[in-house]
Amino acid sequence: MSNDQHMPAAMGHFLGEFWQALAGDPEQLLRLRISAQGSLPSVFAVTDFAAAAVGVAHLAVSELLQQVSGTAPQVVVDRRLASLWFASSLRPQGWALPAQWDAVAGDYQTADGWIRLHTNAPHHRDAALAVLGTRADRDAVAKAVGRWQASALESAIVERQGCAAAMRTARQWAVHPQGMSVNAEPLLHRQRGPQGAPATWAGSVERPLHGIRVLDLTRILAGPVATRFLAGFGAQVLRIDPYGWEEPGTVPEVVLGKRCARLDLRAPADRRTFEQLLIQADVLIHGYRADALAHLGLGVERRRELNPGLVDISLDAYGWTGPWRERRGFDSLVQMSSGIADAGMRASGSDKPVPLPVQALDHATGYLMAAAAVSGLSQRLVSGHGSQMQASLARSARLLMQCPVDFPTAHPLTPVQSADFAPHIEHSAWGPAQRLKPAGQVQGAPTRWDLAACALGSSEATWL
Repeated sequence: MSNDQHMPAAMGHFLGEFWQALAGDPEQLLRLRISAQGSLPSVFAVTDFAAAAVGVAHLAVSELLQQVSGTAPQVVVDRRLASLWFASSLRPQGWALPAQWDAVAGDYQTADGWIRLHTNAPHHRDAALAVLGTRADRDAVAKAVGRWQASALESAIVERQGCAAAMRTARQWAVHPQGMSVNAEPLLHRQRGPQGAPATWAGSVERPLHGIRVLDLTRILAGPVATRFLAGFGAQVLRIDPYGWEEPGTVPEVVLGKRCARLDLRAPADRRTFEQLLIQADVLIHGYRADALAHLGLGVERRRELNPGLVDISLDAYGWTGPWRERRGFDSLVQMSSGIADAGMRASGSDKPVPLPVQALDHATGYLMAAAAVSGLSQRLVSGHGSQMQASLARSARLLMQCPVDFPTAHPLTPVQSADFAPHIEHSAWGPAQRLKPAGQVQGAPTRWDLAACALGSSEATWL
């Protein structure tokens, strides 16, 4: 691969691991060029992680184009813009995004350490407050948390169907049953599906994924990043949410280029509608817990029966094996469990957990999932077979933690500037906004989103 400067060791490591997980030809990495300097402040190589993840997703598109056109386009990634996309791509004009976190969510000191409560969803907040026996007031929650041991409170909240994570060191995670399980997993679980109908390519060099139908069953945050990427290269993305579900702090960021509908998969009529959508889909990307779709009658065997050629990409927070395989989790919780927040605290000399400067596990895993989807489509063109691939935030965390760096960084990233945004205005459902310029480019196939960000449930559950 060629670059403006010498390739950092961390960048090379991440690229190699991501590309190997996709079973990509190492020679293809020579088409990738990484530009720009500077790094986000972190004890781990977050900016290299971001640029590598964005790079492999774009390389997967380039590989698809080589397969169908015989020409291998070059790929360029701006590592600074990649880092900025990992924070936020959106700059509202005359309106403001809601707060990213619920008033109760955050880190609290326990009797023996720290714990993070994730309470953005009302039912998760209710579960935590029920265990603590207190009202939704930060001071009251802090007082109640202080009476608990961290691991005991974590277990109690999880048993109540809530979301929490005690802060562990990397060494503690390495010997924890779940840590040992996920650390033994591949970065991507890969399985070939049955023979499907012969696949044809309906795209063009300029819009490589035109004609591809992507069914999006994902929410905060990795899965929506993956499907946003696919929409940028012409895929028709239909996101399905349950009735009543809202994500006010993240939806304007991640629904760019998509249509959004609602179905209740527990209702027979809506489940039949979903199955008809699935039959006609090329790609399914979902972030349900390990057995959640199976409990709805939509397990992997049923999905293969309905659509043998389906490229089926799924995400789990804590991995696909081990005692926590069905545990609810989010980026910020995995950072606490795996030792990332503890490492940041120690390196910075802080007296409280220090997470990554961005939700890098979510974003990087999202780009890896997007790359897996494109790779699966490429393979289907050759063999006609569908595929199933599984990623996890915890396994991505293990990869990131293999590359610690000096803290603070000697070359900080230049803050976001007006010139970083595309000149045109996006007329989103919430008001006008600007988007960052794309962080990556495939030569001859510019990233372009044909639809502005829309509200959840604003479309019918049908393909166009």
